[in-house]
Amino acid sequence: MVTLFEKILRGEIPSHPVAEGKDWFAFLDIFPRRSGHTLVIPRRGVQRLSELNSHEQAALMEGVTEVQKTLGVYFSTTDFTVCIHDGPLAGQEVPHVHVHVIPRTEGDGGSTLMAMWPSQSPGEPNHAELVRLSSALHGGGK
Repeated sequence: MVTLFEKILRGEIPSHPVAEGKDWFAFLDIFPRRSGHTLVIPRRGVQRLSELNSHEQAALMEGVTEVQKTLGVYFSTTDFTVCIHDGPLAGQEVPHVHVHVIPRTEGDGGSTLMAMWPSQSPGEPNHAELVRLSSALHGGGK
């Protein structure tokens, strides 16, 4: 299946470019969270970040920093919200890796990452669970 972003890369659907490189392309989100909200995508269409090879991953991050520089000059900021929804259960709506780059300025109405889950209070940390999970992840066990 050809994704929306692949159609944008092919020029079949118009986009509003911000910057581009050999292995990545950046364009404005058509439903922005705020002015300047940009999507940076790899030119090869894969759904998950882990499906990109190391060169593509590095190129994608180079694209993100290039977009930050461009947006930073325009919006007079060095602060950004950078987000990847990696797969449908993580909120990914288009099955093509994309990085959201949102410029942040004083009084822009934006908030923290926790605002993405407004109905959940962080509460007290469960250090026992964190130790268990860290050990499983870092030590390779379950």
